[in-house]
Amino acid sequence: MDVELRHLRAFVAVARLSSFTRAAQQLLITQPALTRTIQQLENAMQVTLLDRNSRHVQLTPAGRDFLGPAERVLASLQNAAIEVAVIRGRVPATGTGTARVRTVHLFNEARVAVCSERSSLAACPAIDWHDIPDWPLVVNTVSGTTGPWSWPDGQGPRRVIETRNFDEWLESVAADRGIGVVPDVAMRRSIHPAVRFIPLTGAPPSPVSLAFLPHVREPLMRQFVEAAVTAAGHAAASSAPGDAGSSD
Repeated sequence: MDVELRHLRAFVAVARLSSFTRAAQQLLITQPALTRTIQQLENAMQVTLLDRNSRHVQLTPAGRDFLGPAERVLASLQNAAIEVAVIRGRVPATGTGTARVRTVHLFNEARVAVCSERSSLAACPAIDWHDIPDWPLVVNTVSGTTGPWSWPDGQGPRRVIETRNFDEWLESVAADRGIGVVPDVAMRRSIHPAVRFIPLTGAPPSPVSLAFLPHVREPLMRQFVEAAVTAAGHAAASSAPGDAGSSD
């Protein structure tokens, strides 16, 4: 199932507050974005979790069964000490808490542009990386992989629309406030019916790295890192042009 932590956080917030309005305020997202996130979760699980009408929101029997496990997952994540993580985009070289974190580059992802179906770009077969700064760029300042930092000083987008999370970023692009740029892996998911993916030419790749604490369970971590690097190398080789396992 294509279930992410944001789906669980959204469901738990609505379930505990019995209100989409209050849950959206708590999560700092718009109510339409929250509604769509809950719908994505229900579609992924193929079950109705919340019974909502104009006057109330309450859990269905399936929702009551799912609430406990969802809360335990979030609580476990909150209490866990993360020892290894996959990071997309640039990795800070210095800064508080990063000095003793090691990183290993795994592979690069291609970038694609994302625009609203109402945008004049929606009908374009492709757009060049150097043309992106001519458009307002919607940036997820928390977890986005493309932003003003992706261009040399003075060559970046003339206007930047900052958002604080993925859902707010997606709503802004869908509302045609600007365009976004994401790794092409996003094309494998139907993230919003009102957005369109546009191929990018000349775009620098987006790196994917493994970050880990070097002295935690060192032998096991070394094996994990070696396995991850080997798997990434095999995946890159199988998808290379001209390879027998590649496809057009």
